[in-house]
Amino acid sequence: MIQLKGIHKVYDDGFQALQDINLTFEEGKINVLIGPSGCGKTTTMKLLNRLTDYTEGQILIDGKNIQQINPIELRRQMGYVIQNIGLFPHMTIFDNVATVPKLLKWDKQKIKQRVDELLRMVNLDPEVYRDRYPSELSGGQQQRIGVIRALAAEPSTILMDEPFSALDPISREQLQEELVRLQQEINKTIVFVTHDMDEAIKIADQIIIMKSGQVVQKGSPQEILANPTNDFVKEFIGEERLGSALPSVKGLMTETFETVNVRTPMDQAIQTMVDKQYKAIPVVDQDGKYIGMLDLFSALKYKEQNIEDVWTHPQAILETTGTEQVISDEYLEQQALIPVVANDDQVVGILQREKLLEVLQQFYQLKRGGQ
Repeated sequence: MIQLKGIHKVYDDGFQALQDINLTFEEGKINVLIGPSGCGKTTTMKLLNRLTDYTEGQILIDGKNIQQINPIELRRQMGYVIQNIGLFPHMTIFDNVATVPKLLKWDKQKIKQRVDELLRMVNLDPEVYRDRYPSELSGGQQQRIGVIRALAAEPSTILMDEPFSALDPISREQLQEELVRLQQEINKTIVFVTHDMDEAIKIADQIIIMKSGQVVQKGSPQEILANPTNDFVKEFIGEERLGSALPSVKGLMTETFETVNVRTPMDQAIQTMVDKQYKAIPVVDQDGKYIGMLDLFSALKYKEQNIEDVWTHPQAILETTGTEQVISDEYLEQQALIPVVANDDQVVGILQREKLLEVLQQFYQLKRGGQ
């Protein structure tokens, strides 16, 4: 984990590049710094490997002040991917990827295994690409090599400075998807600088929007799309993207629905589910308050029993406010019908999982920049 506490950066001419930056970059997350030119996003990233030093504040990596770490050692502990890739043209792909492991004096066999492993990780056959030179690769392939070179020495942190911005749109989209897929395998702390909001929305776990050396808003893509903090953020995101935010729970739920009382005969409950084509149905007590769910499979299996002996109580229950909770995995993994419950435990609607998945699919198509 990386923490920036009260960071200021003032240049010799008096220009204040950064003002009171407080950020946390968690392990296993993709953190995207974004903002207009000159906002301080690249400067913030360069502080992390001490390519630039801050004037005031503190930066901690796993609790240790980076000022106490030798800059060369610090940089070797971090992967760094830049816009222009920076592959050495006179060296083979193998030697490019192996650069840092060689500096660290790794065993030759270990280096070869690591290079081949990384090439396979980005779908480049080692037997085909290992001995080629950068000029023999496409732009997208070269950038893949740039990414795995940053991973070669197994760093805990990867810094990426607009790494895909020079690529054509198709290659760029492929590499964005590749990065998200890779992160599921490598689980690194990634700090990614971009000026492209679509890219940020697509790849980020945390988006940090900056302006004039300050953090204006930070949060998940959904949080920022749903609740832009001010007019600058709204304008920077763009109206068409704001329109791609998930609707509220109230907007997703169906307000015309059926429930069964806990005292309802089982055969009657089964008939209601069959008539309404429900795979599950909310169960309420004598006061009409939600107490759990009865699924059709269980009802048919135990049709000789009472509902009170069969119903289950899912941990997650949607409320009528909020959007972030809608997309939580715990809802997608539970029953096909999700109850929407108000503060007084009354069922006020139902959410069909099929509808939720359909909305999510549309949302993530927009998130990828699709139409």
